[in-house]
Amino acid sequence: MSLTDTPRANRLHIGIFGKRNSGKSSLVNALTRQETALVSDVAGTTADPVYKSMEIHGIGPCVFIDTAGFDDVGELGQMRVDKTKKVIEKTDIALVVFGGGDFSEETAWVHALRKRNIPVIAVLNKSDLLPDSRQLSRDIENACGLKPIVVSAKEKTGIDKIREELIRLLPEDYDVKSITGGLAENGDLVLLVMPQDIQAPKGRLILPQVQTLRDLLDKKCIVLSVTTDKLDEALACLKEPPKLIITDSQVFKTVYEKKTKESKLTSFSVLFANYKGDLNYYVESVRAIDRLTENAKVLIAEACTHAPLAEDIGREKIPRMLRKKFGEKLTVNVVSGSDFPEDLSSYDLIIQCGACMFNRKYVLSRIERARAQGIPMTNYGVTIAYLSGILDKIDLH
Repeated sequence: MSLTDTPRANRLHIGIFGKRNSGKSSLVNALTRQETALVSDVAGTTADPVYKSMEIHGIGPCVFIDTAGFDDVGELGQMRVDKTKKVIEKTDIALVVFGGGDFSEETAWVHALRKRNIPVIAVLNKSDLLPDSRQLSRDIENACGLKPIVVSAKEKTGIDKIREELIRLLPEDYDVKSITGGLAENGDLVLLVMPQDIQAPKGRLILPQVQTLRDLLDKKCIVLSVTTDKLDEALACLKEPPKLIITDSQVFKTVYEKKTKESKLTSFSVLFANYKGDLNYYVESVRAIDRLTENAKVLIAEACTHAPLAEDIGREKIPRMLRKKFGEKLTVNVVSGSDFPEDLSSYDLIIQCGACMFNRKYVLSRIERARAQGIPMTNYGVTIAYLSGILDKIDLH
């Protein structure tokens, strides 16, 4: 990813669903105007979901997700279908591709997507091969209540109508949420405390720092960045204390003890808890820590799939803080990427990272699953602030 690219997590996610050989991959290629997806006459060519990032005029950055056919068969086919189902959790707008013949499965998927409040566009593909696309279009509308857009991905007809419908269905609040919210305004001095440990790629900042910095610059804030060891010098050279200090969660307590009372304080992780998830639920859930025992079981959920390094915050530091409080018998399991259990009932608490690599839709789907199963879920920054005894002293919104 280049410095000018929009991170995939910040793009509108458009999932494409349909039966095998319905032309989903051809449709992705037609929409993106690139040979992104492998196209074949053999049913079941697409195995794992294929992600293609692009820009659409009127929408901006987006991601098309080409999925395996939901009518796949056999043991391997069921595994592909399961992966297709997981794509729903990341989908902001869905395209359901219909073909000729029986389309009861497509109709069932339309209902399932709508139940999750996901806008759906019905697409009748391969119009160049259909004897009576008008009648099929009427049949589809009667079955699922959606008038399909009739297209031919092969001949590139009807594609612009899909783009127009995507723009029409764009959520009103899409891409308007600010990372720093009401904590900073035009002209405010903001101090970023960014310890560059081994987790940060050499020569680069980590993604939450980059995105927060851009958010502040867009607001026309005055931004000063320092490492933790230079915090005292930075504060001493300022005529007035900064309006806001944003720090890495790992040095929350250190920064709190050094800041003046005039400065608000938060962390990158707490900001992303609000930007990507449900901060109120995280704060409510973190108090479940007090109910843990040495026999408790905690799930750490990372968005990244990086190889763990020494002093990793999720794999090392938070587990150490919890075991210091509750004993070494405390069980801590770690999952990464999209690997998140369906059944959470065995856990007493879930701690999610800042989720800068996920879109908000996916994070909220995790929270919804935890809520439904009665399992408290919080995040790294809120957890560290609570365990450090300063959660009630930092600014959350």
